[in-house]
Amino acid sequence: MVHIVGWGHTKFGKLTDMDLEALITAAGGEALSHAGVAPKDVDGIWVGHFNGGMVGDGFPSSLALSIHPDLRFTPATRVENACASGAAAIYAARDAIEAGRCKIALVIGAEKMTHLPTAEVAKGLGHAAYQAEEAGMSFPQVFAGFARAYFDKWGDHSQALAEIAAKNHLNAMDNPLAQLHKPLPVEFCAEVSDKNPMVAKPLKVTDCSLVSDGAAALVLVSDDVAAAMPRAVRLRAAEQVNDLLPISRRDLTAFEGPRRAIAQALNVAGLGLADLDLAEVHDCFTIAELMIYEAMGLAEPGQGARLLEDGTVRRGGALPVNLSGGLKAKGHPVGATGVSMHVLVARQVTGEAEAMQVDGASKGLVFNMGGSGVASYASVLEGVR
Repeated sequence: MVHIVGWGHTKFGKLTDMDLEALITAAGGEALSHAGVAPKDVDGIWVGHFNGGMVGDGFPSSLALSIHPDLRFTPATRVENACASGAAAIYAARDAIEAGRCKIALVIGAEKMTHLPTAEVAKGLGHAAYQAEEAGMSFPQVFAGFARAYFDKWGDHSQALAEIAAKNHLNAMDNPLAQLHKPLPVEFCAEVSDKNPMVAKPLKVTDCSLVSDGAAALVLVSDDVAAAMPRAVRLRAAEQVNDLLPISRRDLTAFEGPRRAIAQALNVAGLGLADLDLAEVHDCFTIAELMIYEAMGLAEPGQGARLLEDGTVRRGGALPVNLSGGLKAKGHPVGATGVSMHVLVARQVTGEAEAMQVDGASKGLVFNMGGSGVASYASVLEGVR
């Protein structure tokens, strides 16, 4: 199996003093240092970067070579799969290691977004939708369609969405790398107001993830290299599922792609939900997190809100979700998101998560999603030492 042996992570937010190259080199350099890996020993670099028209740096893979002179001439590849570009880069590096083509891989996810007006960011992200039918739709509008379909079938769950938003903002208070350190009362998240306007009914501002800059990085190695490392996190399962791109050809209440990916990952890992200590999932919108609860099998369809009521997904619960603050409060620099999730779970299962730490955590789930439940990546991470 492939192991994670080191990581790096910039703060997420409006980072006006860092361009894309600075983000890539900061996270990548930190990961190599944390792993204790010399740049000359890196066999390949994979960079997750959405680049949906948001920056001019359309060829960023070799920017990672600026980390150190010894990285010059190292193979470097940009990987893109919408908001799952980070996980896609990890899986590409894993495949190269398992194929025997390399022993040490550096994976970096990065995105620069805040320099653009919100409308231009929305336009760039909109390129991940099915252009023949969905061109011009923003992703808040796309996921509002999921929310309306869910509400039509299972009743109005606006209160549950507000609970998710408030939970994740509270969790972010313990994450120094999060974009927002501001707890939001459930009552504020539940009400439409001047400070919390409707974006696309029934989704309000507090139901939407953040526009962010940031980067995260991992060092992946083969089994024999991991044996000599001071820390190692086993990538026990890594499963990808892609669904049809048009939302018109899918049941918007089923989240079938995410459900399949998570089930496959747990099956490959030989684990059940009860064996997991935490999960970091893709809450691009609060309705997505609610539906992911059900896709995980934590609740029956339409019953995800009960997990908020009984505390299952909260800190101290049976399976806390998004202790980092999630995309909702930690931030969502899209190319970095999947890598960030893996970093945060790796920190948990090695006991290095500081104030976010789940006592005794050894196994965690990562679920990173591209588009409207189209590209689904589910990983199970296990701390070895």
